Amino acid sequence: MPKKKKIKKIKKIKKLKKTKTKLILKTPEKKSNISVQEEKPEIKKIKKQPTEKRIYNLKDFVVYPKHGVGKITAIEKATIGEIDIQFYKILVEKEKLTLTVPINQQSKLRPISSINQINKCVSILKTKPKIKRTMWSRRAQEYDQKINSGKIYELAEVVKDLNKNTDIIADQSYSERQLFEKAYERLKSEFEAVLKTTPEEVQKKMDKALGRTKISEDA
Repeated sequence: MPKKKKIKKIKKIKKLKKTKTKLILKTPEKKSNISVQEEKPEIKKIKKQPTEKRIYNLKDFVVYPKHGVGKITAIEKATIGEIDIQFYKILVEKEKLTLTVPINQQSKLRPISSINQINKCVSILKTKPKIKRTMWSRRAQEYDQKINSGKIYELAEVVKDLNKNTDIIADQSYSERQLFEKAYERLKSEFEAVLKTTPEEVQKKMDKALGRTKISEDA
């Protein structure tokens, strides 16, 4: 009987030794993890303006989404907070506005459309308007977002959808008429810049596509 007790005690001691060795093996792994987390990347101060390829030159026409077509009148430099910054001066004639756009933020600009894109816009204007059955306030918000997106096809869609083929004020609400005129003038100004023709010729082309030829003839 005493021998059996001794055997049991020896087994218990062996088990305890095993558990202790396991704990000792785990501790260095935790230490290594802590050392990795403590290593922080070095922060370097950048004093130069981030560079971006300049793709526009003087007298180039560009489109700024919120204001439409503008012309680059100057490329200037300035020092702000010990940082040298280059920027474009863009004249938007329709709004009598001069924009200052830093060259490193020229992603907001886009070049004027190609003749093929203008032709596609004309084909959009010829299609039937798509009017959703949602509330006007929601539709007006969507139209405004499309106008300010800077995308010429979306602009053409707004002109097409809000075109009433009439100049009678009673047939259009004040807000509808305002949005239509805003989109129409934006599209017209880009047509003028691409086609390099008179505003009168551009208006005839657009009105013909919209089926507003009778209105322009009467006027």
